[in-house]
This record gives sequence, structure tokens and C-alpha cells, in this order.
Amino acid sequence: MTLIFEHAVCLEHDMGSNHPERPDRLRAIRLALAEAEFAALEWRPAPLASWPQIALVHPQSHIDRIVAAAPRRGRVPLDPDTAMNPATLEAAQRAAGAVCGAVDAVMAGQASNAFCAVRPPGHHAEPERSMGFCIFNSVAIGARHAQESHGLKRVAVVDFDVHHGNGTQAAFWNDGDLFYGSTHQMPLYPGSGARSETGVGNIHNFPLPPGAGGMAFRDAFTDGLLPALDAFKPEFLLLSAGFDAHMDDPLAQLRLETEDYAWVSRELLALAERHCQGRLVSSLEGGYDLTALATAVAAHIRALMAV
Repeated sequence: MTLIFEHAVCLEHDMGSNHPERPDRLRAIRLALAEAEFAALEWRPAPLASWPQIALVHPQSHIDRIVAAAPRRGRVPLDPDTAMNPATLEAAQRAAGAVCGAVDAVMAGQASNAFCAVRPPGHHAEPERSMGFCIFNSVAIGARHAQESHGLKRVAVVDFDVHHGNGTQAAFWNDGDLFYGSTHQMPLYPGSGARSETGVGNIHNFPLPPGAGGMAFRDAFTDGLLPALDAFKPEFLLLSAGFDAHMDDPLAQLRLETEDYAWVSRELLALAERHCQGRLVSSLEGGYDLTALATAVAAHIRALMAV
């Protein structure tokens, strides 16, 4: 069974009518998953991440800054791309809580896997800095939670967002028990993600040039990322599921098609079966063309439900 974690407050986080990371993203996903073929999904409300859970990645000084910045009305900018409104703090806690709750549910055997349909996204949030539409690094928090609460040692995050997850890389940089693997466009925001960035041998970046399509994306996984992940032998697999490498997305220039997302989902599910009893949790990152996002997420969920 596949679980979906969501929460209404994630629709209330709003950085402005012209901002690409907008509430309609979740509405498009919800509409796509209302089709009859997805009737077997179990929907659960995203819990609030506790401050100790968030502190697994973010120091208390950073948490205090974000709490202090949260407005009672209007919007407060954190950087040129990232702002908070009165709902943002709770939405960010629910986004991180969704990943932790999904990890708990999968570890308890309540589901084979889970998808967190939440926002704000998280993979640009560094331990001491919110940036790039992201407040807290939900997937990194979920990985640490899997270690701390479930006694797991080797936890992996695979990120197929078109932008490099600099925040997750920074959080994992010195810890060989955590794996970070990413395909992304380069050059592109945030400017990190070169092949030479390897941490303690646990960081595996596979940058793709503007204009690269599905064949280059699949080759990066088949020839590089999947073998590295096989060698790591994760006990739990988390996905930073960004869908903005789609050819119709307005923020970048990769040329993936919907079937490429179905393919990579199947490959990662097969790897999870090989190494971690199928335990996999996926969380939404980017994806800004609403039609492309909805169809790609539907393909991803279809693969999750098929195991």
C-alpha cells in the first residue's frame, strides 16, 4: 500500500501571486490523484515535526531565527526568492513532519512506501540558512529521524530535481552513513553540484548540461548513481522528488518526459527492494508547470502503487 501525506496549511503558505512555488501546485497534484486508478491510496494528515526533530539538521540558532521571522500578517522575505507569510512556519513544520511520519509508517509496516504532497520544498535549506523557496530541509530531517528513532545506520537520499540540493549535500557532507545522490542541470541555481563535490565519499553528483533529455538522465542513473547506491546498500531510501526537469517546466532547460519519471521511480523501487525491504519515502520538491507536474507525479505514484 502507498500512503500520501498532505495538510491544508501547505496550501496557505503563499509567497505571492507571481511566485512559481505556489499553492496551485498541490491542487494540481490532488486533482490528478482523484482519478479512479488512485482510489487505493491512503491519505493521512501530515503531523507537525517537533523542534527536536528539526534540530537533527538545523541548529537551534537557525530555528530561533525562523521562528522570530514568522509574521503575523503580510510577508517577510528571507532571500530574494523565499518569503514567509503567517502560514509558512506551520507549513514548513508539517512538510518536515510528513517525511518523519512517512518514515515511521513505513518502518512500522503500515505501507510499502509513501509520498509527501507538501510544501514548502526543502532540499535547498542548508543547516543554517533558508533559501531557494525552502525553509527546513524536510528530507534531510527525515533521514536523520530514520537513524535516531529507528536505529538505522545507512540512509540514502536520491534527488532528481532539476536544481542541485545544496542543503541536503551540506547536511550530509561529513557523515559517511548518509548518502546523497543527485542528477541536476548545471550550470543553474544554486551553482553547486559538481562531480568533484564528494564529501567523505558519500556525495555523488551527476550534473547534466542544458538541453539534456531522457537518455542522458537515464545514463547518469544507470552508469553512475544506481551503482553507487548499490555499493552503499541503504537501509532506507528517501527521494527528493522534483519534477522541474520536465521539458515543459519554465525554470530550467532539461528535456525529461513523463515516462522518464516513471522509469526512474521503478529503478529506485527495485533498488529499495534489493537493499532495504522496499522501504522508500518520496517528498515533493520542485515542478512548476502545473500540467507537467500533475502528469509526472501521477506517473511516480503509479509506480509506487505497483510494488
